[in-house]
Amino acid sequence: MQSPPPKPATIEDVAKLAGVSIATVSRAIRTPEKVAESTRKRVTAAIARTGYTANAMAQNLRMRRSRMVMVLTPSIADPNFPGILIGLEKAANERGYAVLIGNTDGSISLEENHLRFLSAGMVDGLILLTGHLPVAGQPESPINAFPPMIAATRPVTRSEVTYVGVDDVAAAKMATEYLVSLGHRKIAYVASSTTDPVSDLRSEGYRHGLAEGANTLEEWIIEGDGSSEGGRAAVERLFIKDTLPTAFFCFNDDTAIGVIGALQLRGYSVPKDFSVIGFDDIPFANNITPALTTIRQPRTKIGEHAMEFLLDGLAGTGTSQKEKLLHGDLVVRESCGPAPLPQKD
Repeated sequence: MQSPPPKPATIEDVAKLAGVSIATVSRAIRTPEKVAESTRKRVTAAIARTGYTANAMAQNLRMRRSRMVMVLTPSIADPNFPGILIGLEKAANERGYAVLIGNTDGSISLEENHLRFLSAGMVDGLILLTGHLPVAGQPESPINAFPPMIAATRPVTRSEVTYVGVDDVAAAKMATEYLVSLGHRKIAYVASSTTDPVSDLRSEGYRHGLAEGANTLEEWIIEGDGSSEGGRAAVERLFIKDTLPTAFFCFNDDTAIGVIGALQLRGYSVPKDFSVIGFDDIPFANNITPALTTIRQPRTKIGEHAMEFLLDGLAGTGTSQKEKLLHGDLVVRESCGPAPLPQKD
């Protein structure tokens, strides 16, 4: 005779195994941020051992919450994205939330498609990595027309939206000061596009970092597009000038890699003839020759703080803080060296 199937685990079973009340188990499932971490871990372990499955859909309908957060990103191929996503998911999972990724490829129509999840009530809030409000082209919309949201890695133009990112000005200043400390006085900044606010912030830091007597002429700021091809093209445009810098501070690592490639193609040695420093510390930065000196972004921490800000706001425990800037670290490798001595006539 076949034995009857085991009874499904109940919330009482979980409470007994975890050594807590049924109400505590319910809070740990519904509002984990209101439960002590040690208690939450015991409840989670008990749920795993008993196989208990809460009727999350019914709970969320009663609470009018989906416990889902959408992350809008211009490209999942961005080498910075995985680190940020790790931080976002870590903080979300600790609070009982899941993450939905909306890859826009810079397309407004794709962004609009992703935002249908909002109108359907399938997500509770947004993390913006795009640098603009949802559906670009509507900057005049009142902020309450949008769901709760946090901007990360790229600030948006609206001061009401909390921003979490690296302190671009301070980090760029540190990179430039490092080149100055090596004796460089002719330092070029290879920027991104003129519409990129992050590039403007790093340009500001570059200017602050130039020591007295360094060349501060506008001609040393060269526009790129944030890609390695843009870095190569910037070098080619620079070489039509009568004088050259001795060092390059680049908007990001991709740009720096392009700059190094263009210099080497012309027969120059890095860092003997020119020094190059990047920004981001992407995984490939340590695998080129020479290994790239750069600024490391705390990507995982940026993701964690952005998600925590959003979820605190959803829980009604948020603060009035509108900006959190994290410290970038200078990673010294092989692509920077002392300024070359002036050539004698």
